[in-house]
Amino acid sequence: MEEKTRRVGTVSRGIRCPIIREGDDLGTIVTESVLEAAKSEGFELRDRDVISITESIVARAQGNYATVDDIAADVRAKLGGETVGVIFPILSRNRFAICLRGIAKGAKKIVLMLSYPSDEVGNELVSLDKLDEAGVNPYSDVLTLERYRELFGVNKHPFTGIDYVDYYCNLVRESGAEVEIVFANHAKAILDYTDCVLTCDIHTRARTKRILKAAGAKVVCGLDDIMTSSVNGSGYNEKYGLLGSNKSTEDKIKLFPRDSQSLVLDVQKRILDATGKHVEVMVYGDGAFKDPQGKIWELADPVVSPFFTEGLVGTPNELKLKYLADNDFKDLSGEELKAAISDSIRAKEGSLVGNMASQGTTPRQLTDLIGSLCDLTSGSGDKGTPVVLVQGYFDNYTT
Repeated sequence: MEEKTRRVGTVSRGIRCPIIREGDDLGTIVTESVLEAAKSEGFELRDRDVISITESIVARAQGNYATVDDIAADVRAKLGGETVGVIFPILSRNRFAICLRGIAKGAKKIVLMLSYPSDEVGNELVSLDKLDEAGVNPYSDVLTLERYRELFGVNKHPFTGIDYVDYYCNLVRESGAEVEIVFANHAKAILDYTDCVLTCDIHTRARTKRILKAAGAKVVCGLDDIMTSSVNGSGYNEKYGLLGSNKSTEDKIKLFPRDSQSLVLDVQKRILDATGKHVEVMVYGDGAFKDPQGKIWELADPVVSPFFTEGLVGTPNELKLKYLADNDFKDLSGEELKAAISDSIRAKEGSLVGNMASQGTTPRQLTDLIGSLCDLTSGSGDKGTPVVLVQGYFDNYTT
């Protein structure tokens, strides 16, 4: 009897769930939501399916929140409460603005140093073309606010319509602190203003801290050093602090989830008990992809996936079908070509790094790839699908 070939590869499904509140049993809710979706839509779970849970509902179920006043108290305790250099923040109302309110409430003066022409994730303060016209070298030149305005005027964000320079300036003043704004891309520039520095970059933070400490800064903290333990009963994140936080209300943030390895293992076991299938489970936040029009790199979280089951460790190990078809088997076609390529896939062993037939397969971390797929599937608005089921991700042409 001829073996039946599956006609569908990877499928990503957003799974509708109830609105999650603090204290909810997330393991039960996620499991039941996936099983009910399978029943209502007529599909079956299979081994190595991936159930992905957005970090937002995990943190919400944990009640992992902090207020502006909590942030202020921690900043004051760790950075001295006088003049604080706040450097390299991203330009975001959702991600950073409310953190800045708390930081400003914990200091007498903020020297806000913005990277330019864009922030770390690609939000532009000024275009590269305008820099070229002005003859400004962003790698060496330090600009005052007056010089920035003189050269570039007002630059509103193309998506939000916000002039972030003015917006952040006003936020600091409204929070009761003095503010001075400068524009620079080398961390040591802040030391001309203060030796107490809070570096707010995400993915380059370790290097920035190292440079500042080597240059003689008295106190250096990152956003990952603020709210690492509870302040007045608040939530916290011992590993990432304020990194990965989002605005919840006008005076409260939701922190990145913590202690959730037990959750992914719990969901994995519940599915196994209910169906006999061994699935993988992960918690995901921002995907890692870049918008070609706005030039914004999505990843404002410290990692795509902070918690995941063991089967999601590693990178894909794939052969490039079009390479095999165009090179090794260029004289074959039809069933003969299909059989030759299938045999090559079945015969692959060990790591394919350096193998010409694997070039272009981009061996990123599985959690980054699958998390990005899930982020695009669930969206960030009103889809109501904070859980995503990915099926067939580990299939190949022979499956």
